[in-house]
Amino acid sequence: MPVIYILMNEQLKLTYEERAMRATNPAAKKLFSLMAQKQTNLAIAADHTDANEILELAETIGDDIAVFKTHVDIWKNFSQDDIKELIAISKKHNFMIFEDRKFADIGNTVGMQYSSGIYKIADWAHIVNVHLVPGPAIVDAIWNIAKEKKDGLERGVVVLAQMSSEGTFACGEYTKKCVEIANTKKDAITGYIGTGSDPAELRKLSSISFEGHVILTPGVQLESKGDGRGQKYATPEDAVLAGSDAIIVGRGIYGSGNSGEMAKKYRNAGWDAYLKRIRA
Repeated sequence: MPVIYILMNEQLKLTYEERAMRATNPAAKKLFSLMAQKQTNLAIAADHTDANEILELAETIGDDIAVFKTHVDIWKNFSQDDIKELIAISKKHNFMIFEDRKFADIGNTVGMQYSSGIYKIADWAHIVNVHLVPGPAIVDAIWNIAKEKKDGLERGVVVLAQMSSEGTFACGEYTKKCVEIANTKKDAITGYIGTGSDPAELRKLSSISFEGHVILTPGVQLESKGDGRGQKYATPEDAVLAGSDAIIVGRGIYGSGNSGEMAKKYRNAGWDAYLKRIRA
């Protein structure tokens, strides 16, 4: 077995508590600790377009998740009152909020997108994500704003090192470059988006990533392998054993007809895979 995979396997045996101790970014430290405390590594991709449905989903599955991922720019009835209610629900059920904005512009523009406009993402999101195509200044722009906040909210940046869509360019050398940049900004970086649809690629990301960075994996389904629109899926066990620390599930939960029951199924599947991984 190549040395790189031996190192990877040893890293994946670390518990979330041990990973939290190694983390330097406050959002990463909180997320590892939260997952260990709640015994869940499940994140929900809440892609509803109605704020009322978003809040109902958060209340229904809040106890079973570690992360609630939003796309506020698709809400047709967005308001700061709804954000305040989502924050209250997150505190009640102890989960983190991840705004999936995918920033991808020069630093000055990204800083304004993060802190200003109608969404004011910096005021409420624990985690945001970025494409590193513009270069490392995009991380600095967000982190300079985040670290000036004195409200106790743990903040951090997730790097889109990989994507689960078919034909993505976020792979190979691009992924390696993302890790190189992230390793120079450990205070700011919470972790990575890593694809579960290609376990070999995910293992490569895990093998070179910092132990204190979280790998969150979209494109996870209990059964389905694709949606016919370029989205590829992996099972929770496939993703976690390959290196995912938190599985992101969307339609498999909110589109199931019984989000509460399905969230529990995914929670159990993801947690069982984690226990299998650290005991291997």
